[in-house]
Amino acid sequence: MAENDGCPGAGNGTYPSDCELTQGLLERARERTRPVERSDAWKAALPRAKEIKLLLLDVDGVLTDGTITYTHDGGESKSFHTQDGFGLRILQDAGVAVGLITARTSEAVNRRAADLKLQYVYQGAGSKIQVYEDILRQAGLRPPQTAYMGDDWLDLPMLSRVGLALAPANSVAEVRQRVHYVASRKGGRGAVREACDLILEAQGLLAPLLHKYTYPR
Repeated sequence: MAENDGCPGAGNGTYPSDCELTQGLLERARERTRPVERSDAWKAALPRAKEIKLLLLDVDGVLTDGTITYTHDGGESKSFHTQDGFGLRILQDAGVAVGLITARTSEAVNRRAADLKLQYVYQGAGSKIQVYEDILRQAGLRPPQTAYMGDDWLDLPMLSRVGLALAPANSVAEVRQRVHYVASRKGGRGAVREACDLILEAQGLLAPLLHKYTYPR
């Protein structure tokens, strides 16, 4: 049934009546309160995501699209997505710590980590597992309380240890087959934001945060 079927003269080609305008506003209000449709994979990952106190990330292919551009002065440049950054900010505001573990070293990563005030930043990591174990000791956490997002073979040891293993949509097949949740979005294109939203929803924090930003005081 169309939203204005109950209004006299609806659909007669004239300007919308007050009745039609009111019904339209009511329908849009209902849309705003209707729960977002989630996939079965998302729902299946929620129990694991509920326990997460620390999200760790690879960088290339996760926070970025994996492209590395060398500059004329011998440096390199990387691009980061603002939605990923905002997701990490609100996740930290909600009490979940965030860290980076990457085998490469880049000043751009240092700058991005500083901008986002990330708690753990490890570059040039020869052994991600060793770094992970060091972080667990520092944070006083157990593996089921940690999540990791990676996209390639170097990430497989980490993905097999954490409580919630995540991957961007464009990860290699061997990674996608071994994680608890594959994001619908690609690395550097919102995959990390999706991971943040998953954790926040599992912990009952996503809706209150959305309300806070929708209706600021």
